[in-house]
Amino acid sequence: MKQVYLDNAATTPLLPEVITTITEAMLDIYGNPSSIHQIGRKAKSLVETARKNIAKHFNVSASEIVFTAGGSEADNLILRNAVINLGVTTIISSKIEHHAVLHTIDNLIKEFGITVKWIDLTNNGEINVTHLEALLQQDDSKKLVSLMYINNEIGNILNIEKVGSLCTKYKALFHSDAVQAVGHFKFDIQKTPIDFFVASAHKFHGPKGVGFAYIKKGIGIYPIVHGGEQERGARAGTENVHSILGMDKALQIAYANLSQEAAEIQTLKSYFIQQLKDNFEGIKFNGTSDNEQYSSYIILNVQFPKEYGMLLFNLDLKGIAVSGGSACQSGSSKGSHVLNTILSEKEAKNTSIRFSFSKLNTTEEIDFVIDNLKILIR
Repeated sequence: MKQVYLDNAATTPLLPEVITTITEAMLDIYGNPSSIHQIGRKAKSLVETARKNIAKHFNVSASEIVFTAGGSEADNLILRNAVINLGVTTIISSKIEHHAVLHTIDNLIKEFGITVKWIDLTNNGEINVTHLEALLQQDDSKKLVSLMYINNEIGNILNIEKVGSLCTKYKALFHSDAVQAVGHFKFDIQKTPIDFFVASAHKFHGPKGVGFAYIKKGIGIYPIVHGGEQERGARAGTENVHSILGMDKALQIAYANLSQEAAEIQTLKSYFIQQLKDNFEGIKFNGTSDNEQYSSYIILNVQFPKEYGMLLFNLDLKGIAVSGGSACQSGSSKGSHVLNTILSEKEAKNTSIRFSFSKLNTTEEIDFVIDNLKILIR
């Protein structure tokens, strides 16, 4: 059966070069980076080289990169430190953040009684920057703003420079879950006022279970998992050497030809949008996902004109892998918290699907999806 994978915002396939890097490392690099003998020092040297390589992509110091098990751990590390060690008593965020942020905030409320203020959103899920500034002005409490760079469900791109400038103006810390941005967009931290961001390798054709946190120099971070003094005391546990090297390789590949590959993926996404418009009446696009200027070229969130309870299941039977995004989809008790937040009650009852692309997808695959949607949607 033909397989078409359009769920790249969930995870991406490993590239052959990355598999080779990991395999070779597993065969040759078996030392513990904390060991002082030459076998351990070799592993340590490779980990530190990977750290330097990764740091260069964002114009930061290698000492500002902390390796983690992925984006969720990195978000927890930063948010919990902000409250426990950095004196933050107020977090400003939005209700359409990733659950790694929202659930961590919920637990910080329960544990420490922090104040949380939610930024107003437009119907397209865009941040109301005027309201953000008003929240930053409200009192003299130590604040942290946590807003994702690119929304993982609807693809909206945050004006990260504007938000960072406001945080600087009002002396607030700024954290961004950049999991959907790293490897897909270039950004220079020396030109972007930001204190923390996080990344996860499996979003840019790297291995699962590894990522990193950027923590601005001079901001003290303490471990949330206690043990050894790895990662300069910020994260206990023996480094995942093979995966770190695989992540480094994947990021090098991602940024080597980014402009060309991004344009090609955007062309594919635009073609899909046009095919949907030409073949289906009543199609809508959630968030700004059909707007090239304000949306990631990776993500398209499509709202169909009514509820199709078995559409995801039937697409899967045809070999098409996508993600559901309907707020009130059959078989789901809660649905998408993002769509629940931004859609009307009527629209939330319709079926929404997130299609997400990579450089491995083709026009022929898009045509295959459209042909099957014509059969399944009547």
